[in-house]
Amino acid sequence: MERVYNMIKPLTLGLLLSVTAAFAQYKVEPAGPAPAEVAASVSGLLQKDGIKITGAGGKVLCEIWVRASMPAAVKSTEDNMSMPEIPHGTVIAAIRFPEKHADRRGQGVKPGVYTGRSSFFPQNGDHQGVAPQRDFMILSQAAEDKDGAVNPVFDALMTMSRKASGTPHPLVFSMWKDDADAKPGFEKQGENDWVLHTKIGDTPVAIILVGKAEG
Repeated sequence: MERVYNMIKPLTLGLLLSVTAAFAQYKVEPAGPAPAEVAASVSGLLQKDGIKITGAGGKVLCEIWVRASMPAAVKSTEDNMSMPEIPHGTVIAAIRFPEKHADRRGQGVKPGVYTGRSSFFPQNGDHQGVAPQRDFMILSQAAEDKDGAVNPVFDALMTMSRKASGTPHPLVFSMWKDDADAKPGFEKQGENDWVLHTKIGDTPVAIILVGKAEG
């Protein structure tokens, strides 16, 4: 029995270390102010200090600057929204990818600086199963998105984002209102997703920055 235990013990320790390493894949640290590429009317809505997410060897995955406060509450009439108080097209964040990334559809995201605005996927049968809620963050090139005071309607926002993606589909990142007791950080969820837990004002928000939709 002792010999069997001694064989299992190293295996158990090795498994524990591998699991620990997997969940320590990314590190969160301050990123400083938003980059100059972000228009002043947009950066003025964001938190002054961003979040830098680094991976193995300190390689930067992205830097993100989240909105500082919730907009004036205007409840959406759309169904199945986790944050109906956020009007469509509202600035949610600015984000910089130093290297090529991918959105929730697996589309390539070119290196650069982007704005992220709130939207929702249409209830037309084409998006069944992509997420339990309809809230999404839509990316557009920061150079093309200059007015943080204007909330683009659905078609206008999709057009801006398609210009950034270079495909018929916008760049999409799933987001939702987080649990009240969620702790800030970047953690793995499920098999494929890494989720940023943060806040807009006092409202906890979750954004999948690494992952791929199953639907």
